[in-house]
Amino acid sequence: MASTTPRSATTHDDQPLIPPPTQKAKPRLVVGMALAQMGIFVSLLTPIVAGLTIKVQSLVGPDDAVTSLGIVSSAGAIAALIANPVFGRISDRTTSRYGRRRPWLVIGSLGLTASLLLIATAQSVAVVAIGFFIASVFANAALATFTATVADQIPMSQRGKIGGLMGVMQNVAILGSAYSAKFFATQLLLLFMVPGLVGLLLVGVFVMVLPDKRLPRRPPSEGGLRTVLRTFWVSPRRHPDFALVWVSRFLIVLGAALFTTFRLLYLQRDLALSNSEAAAAMATGVLLYTCVLVVSAQAAGWLSDKVGRRKPFIAGATLIFSAGLAMLVQADSVNGFYIAELVLGLGYGVYVGVDLALVIDVLPSPDNASKDLGVFNIANAGPQVIAPGLGALLVNIGGGHNYGLLQGTAAAICLVGLLAVIPLKAR
Repeated sequence: MASTTPRSATTHDDQPLIPPPTQKAKPRLVVGMALAQMGIFVSLLTPIVAGLTIKVQSLVGPDDAVTSLGIVSSAGAIAALIANPVFGRISDRTTSRYGRRRPWLVIGSLGLTASLLLIATAQSVAVVAIGFFIASVFANAALATFTATVADQIPMSQRGKIGGLMGVMQNVAILGSAYSAKFFATQLLLLFMVPGLVGLLLVGVFVMVLPDKRLPRRPPSEGGLRTVLRTFWVSPRRHPDFALVWVSRFLIVLGAALFTTFRLLYLQRDLALSNSEAAAAMATGVLLYTCVLVVSAQAAGWLSDKVGRRKPFIAGATLIFSAGLAMLVQADSVNGFYIAELVLGLGYGVYVGVDLALVIDVLPSPDNASKDLGVFNIANAGPQVIAPGLGALLVNIGGGHNYGLLQGTAAAICLVGLLAVIPLKAR
């Protein structure tokens, strides 16, 4: 197996300021990490999964919802695109006596909860867009530092299993978001604030058990503009595996985002369901998706650690997920939608069970883990900038109901993402 152990580039003796972990993580840390993952994502994903759609429809009506939702979603994605690597860089260089990750987890979670209140009480689409922009900034301050704690605290021998657990908890958060929409669809304040407060509480639990070591000294400055530019850059020539995994993630997330951004509208328009029927069908679909994902993610992460390989799992997962998206093109009933969700859950479960472990394996430097993971997160946020506009364009071709073209395009994009995995040297 080719070595993928990252080397430090920030110290004079070429050793990381805080050495990578070698001992297995304690159970309470793993539990706290899982709860924090669910907490951050249930706060952030409730607006993305359904909250923003319902809020925007309450302000402009269903006919103008596609365009308005695209504007709001893009505002949040642009914020994520910028904030994640920036706060990752700041976290890597934080010398607080409370640690380098803990302060930003607290600040990000508090800011996100306050921003959700702004969105819930907004009286115009413009204020909703501003609120979601701010919410995304704070959410990504927390996310950038949280993801780095996996690299900080989890040894390579556990990364597949723990990475799979993180993927499971993220999708449990999606399930919670879907059911929040089902139960609070007519109570917008509760729809945004209940998940936000739950998330704040769960991150607080993780902060209490996190053994966040204080950085012994600040890494040397790289100087002004050079530092800013390096915040958003990892050389693909020096780190080709990192670049290939980045491209693959970008395309797969773009394919998935094209569907998830417009899933509720698809159920309302293409399957002719009312708002309440669509919210209930989405909740059931996400429940089926999540049940399959939980099993497949844990199985894939465990097996990946056992065989010492990541690449075949990513390739297989991408094929299955693309097939699920293609099935949606043919779905003409709620039952067809449910079957497609089962296939999508299987594919994405295998993907999330292995993907985070692969990403951490190919990180360029442990001292810059949060920054580099922030750069990698551009592959998550960038597609969400593109997806609302591209999705609205595809849907509006031929009269505004072309969800088949949307889903077929999403499947094709995921298949192209598979091609980026093939040249990986990492196994």
